[in-house]
Amino acid sequence: MRKVLLLIALVLLFQGAPLFAQFSPQTPREYNESAFYYHNVPIERIYLYRLGFVVVYRKGSSNQFATTYIPHSWFTEASSPGEIVYLPRGREWPSMTVYYEDGVFSHVRLRLRRDRSHETWNMIPLNVNMSEHFQDVEGIYLEF
Repeated sequence: MRKVLLLIALVLLFQGAPLFAQFSPQTPREYNESAFYYHNVPIERIYLYRLGFVVVYRKGSSNQFATTYIPHSWFTEASSPGEIVYLPRGREWPSMTVYYEDGVFSHVRLRLRRDRSHETWNMIPLNVNMSEHFQDVEGIYLEF
């Protein structure tokens, strides 16, 4: 009987040990929190242009839309700030995920349909000049 009581006391002692640990406040970085955060928005339309993509996305849950311009040069190398992921066949809707580090644009990931006949894809006519929107683009800052 004594052995059983001693065993129960030891189990309770070791399970309660963290309760007696000294608390030391830590900064958020010590908790392995990342400085990165992201915003994911569904793409309503994505237009092909000779200098890049024109992405139209929904602002929040309203029926208002915003537009952003992403140059093709962002998708040329592995270290570029852009990435395209083609979605498999199915019901998943195309989206754009914009990543920020400490509030500054880091990179963008476009999740697109490979099939250009999908309703989100469209083309800008050749006679339309949108070159000024693609000059000096340094980041994407979404509107909400």
